[in-house]
This record gives sequence, structure tokens and C-alpha cells, in this order.
Amino acid sequence: MTMRFLPYFFLLILAVGCTKKSADKANQNEVKDTSPAKLPQPAPGEAVATFAGGCFWCIEEEFELLKGVREAVSGYAGGDLANPTYEQVGTDQTGHAESVQVYYDPKVIPYDTLVKAFLYAHDPTTLNRQGPDVGTQYRSVAFYRTPAEKAAIDKAIAHYNASGIYTDPVVTQVVPFKAFYPAEVYHQGYYRAHPDDFYINSVSRPKVEKFKKKLADKLKPETAEK
Repeated sequence: MTMRFLPYFFLLILAVGCTKKSADKANQNEVKDTSPAKLPQPAPGEAVATFAGGCFWCIEEEFELLKGVREAVSGYAGGDLANPTYEQVGTDQTGHAESVQVYYDPKVIPYDTLVKAFLYAHDPTTLNRQGPDVGTQYRSVAFYRTPAEKAAIDKAIAHYNASGIYTDPVVTQVVPFKAFYPAEVYHQGYYRAHPDDFYINSVSRPKVEKFKKKLADKLKPETAEK
């Protein structure tokens, strides 16, 4: 191997090794609360939205940075198995995608803005993968609850495809919402609870920082400078 190819070789090693599964293995000795998290009740005037865009550790953090979002919960949606576990979803056999359920005030952040944020929060042009994470559990999905929400999603995707923001077309699935199952307690707030995690620093943090720059005017004041 010549010296000029060495940097590319080590980048390849990094990309292959720094996956969600590798992070799980690295933290296998950590004491974890594997009981399902409890879903919050929507507050008066709040609405609920559900999206999937790769590793939910990152997507949850991105949504919680937004003004008008009270809480984002990591979980599973889009599959057939009731109350799946993280391990079951990870087999790529349950049909579920790692998802985030967002509790928000539509008077502060309208649904179409939330959809725009979702499309910025991940790469919606890669089929069944986000970065180094591969499998249908990492696919891009926008779950709609009403015809108006579906129309907003379709409009946003059409705009992105026409704008040339991405070289490839958006492959986000647009499907009716059926059920959301909260992930285990230890997954909730994972990004902030594990600031020294190699995966968080190498994969998630660059995405979050890019998201913050794209939507700087939509961030909560206390998070904009973090």
C-alpha cells in the first residue's frame, strides 16, 4: 500500500468501525434500564408528530433543540410487532424503524416547519441507511396522521427534489401513522448522557452541529450556543 492511499485506508477503517452496533458493544458493561420508557401525555394545545431518520439518539437531540418542542421520545414505528425491544428491531426483521415522537406546540413551530427540520436532520436520499448504519431500521420515514400532514410532507419533499439541495432524489417513505412504541429508558436522552461516546462524537455530533447551523433561527435560546 503506497503512502498516498494510507489516509483513505484509515478513513475506511473509521467508517466501518464507528457504527451504532459498535457503540452498543462498547457500552455493553454499562448498567442499563431496559424497561420501556413512558410516553408523555400531550399538554393542552400540543400536537404529536412521528419521524424516522436513522439513529434515534441523534434525531431525538435535534428535535429537542427546536423552539416549540417540549419533548422528543426515542422509539420504534412502522413495523408489525407490538412492543418490540431494541434487540428485536436490530435484527432488521420486525419492520420497525428507529423513530422519534415529537410533542410540540403548533403555534410556535408549525408542522410544515417540523417537516423541514426533519429533512435537514438526516440525509433523506440514502435508502435503508444513514452514514455507517445500514438496515431498514435506519430508513427515512415521515408518518402522517391527517391528510393535511401528508400534503405538507409531499410538498416539502417536492421542494427539496426541485431545489437541487441533494444530488439524489429523496427516498423518504410517507406512510400513515399506526403505532409508536417507546424505546428502553437508557436510550432516552442518550446523546446528552454520553458526551464522550466515540459514536456520538464521530457520527452524531457533526450531524447535530450541521443541523444547528441550518436552523439557527428555530433553536431554543438556551441551546443555540451549545
